[in-house]
Amino acid sequence: MNTQIALPSTYLTEVKALSDRIVKAQQPIRILDAIKWDDSIKQAFFKADCKEPPQVTKEYYQQRPLGFDPTDKKREFYQIERDLARKLGQLNPLSVIMRRICREYQSVVRMLESRGTPIFSDISQELYGSSQDVFHVGDPTIADLGSMMEETLAQLLKLDFLAEEPKDIKADEAVAILNERIEALFPGDGLRAMISDGIIADAAAGTDYVKLRADALFNMRDLRVLEVHEIWVHLGTTLNGLSQPYCTFLGKGPPSATITQEGLAVLMEILTFSSTPNRLMRLICRVRAISMIEEGADFMEVFNFFLSKGLDKEDSFTFSSRVFRGSTYNGLPFTKDLTYIKGFVLAYNFIRLAVSAGKPDRIPLLFCGKTMIEDMKVLSDLVEEGTVIPPRFLPPQFRDLMGLSAWMSFSRFMTGMNFHQLEQDYSNVI
Repeated sequence: MNTQIALPSTYLTEVKALSDRIVKAQQPIRILDAIKWDDSIKQAFFKADCKEPPQVTKEYYQQRPLGFDPTDKKREFYQIERDLARKLGQLNPLSVIMRRICREYQSVVRMLESRGTPIFSDISQELYGSSQDVFHVGDPTIADLGSMMEETLAQLLKLDFLAEEPKDIKADEAVAILNERIEALFPGDGLRAMISDGIIADAAAGTDYVKLRADALFNMRDLRVLEVHEIWVHLGTTLNGLSQPYCTFLGKGPPSATITQEGLAVLMEILTFSSTPNRLMRLICRVRAISMIEEGADFMEVFNFFLSKGLDKEDSFTFSSRVFRGSTYNGLPFTKDLTYIKGFVLAYNFIRLAVSAGKPDRIPLLFCGKTMIEDMKVLSDLVEEGTVIPPRFLPPQFRDLMGLSAWMSFSRFMTGMNFHQLEQDYSNVI
């Protein structure tokens, strides 16, 4: 039986003070706001009948202030990093995590300083990954995995009976529906859905809200995806992180936490049978677009690629601008859109290996806040000693560890089977 360790109050006071400094220091850093293209870029592109690339240059970004002094901000994180070593020690596991976060935010500042240059994408790859990354020696790259999924999804999208329902729910109606679901899940916590004109995607999660683009249209399945992806995962982990008494930094994750966050969100879509082949194909196409850019494709080539996948001009521009934001029309990519597939693989593998190792109790710790998979063992120790509290909110599938463990216990067995041989053996059955 585990007994919680009694920690000195001075230690916990230092942890909270240093954690609060990280939270405060990162507040003015808004990555997506700093790199997004304003509406004039889109208007000019469509005025040219989508024939000329967006005229986004290094100078374009220099005209858009960051809202903070980069030199001062890097210095601030450096000072917090030094104080962590001085007050918590070099080898203290929590000090190691928090100092890594400080260094990551310094990289973020350098990335934003370098908008419109190759360095921007170099740091983006450092933070979010590259399409040419592998998970293990000898494994397929992320781009290769995307291509494998694309083949299967392309077959499914040809089937009329898998066509999606019409999108006829307007944003204001969708907000009302989502707010009912938020209140049922988080009564009295002040979380909400709202309409916004300033986002590229149909929807995006903030600290205590989900924003829906004012002109977006939805169907009921879209709203179910938003519920499990944005509300259960993104708002749920924010709520859990903000509930932490000492490790307050778990309420505000750095970019590398995005990998775990988006991976969990996609996994939640799959576990609840909420996603669709079309939804997954769009995620895969964004991986493919990043791979194309890393191999030298420019904006027009990527735009035409999305058109070839059946997207209209509006969506093709939106998806293309997502992977070029922060860069130029013929520059290198912003690789954040890899996090959905990369994070899914990492989260899924962590869960099935935790079950295989007889440690399914580690799985809910993914929801303690804006966590990173590489910190799970340390987080388990921190929960045991009381520095981190268990997640206040968990999706139903993660509250039922018996059901999740039973399902995942088959995973290692099934993945060991030869799929190509199965295809041949079942060829006369399917």
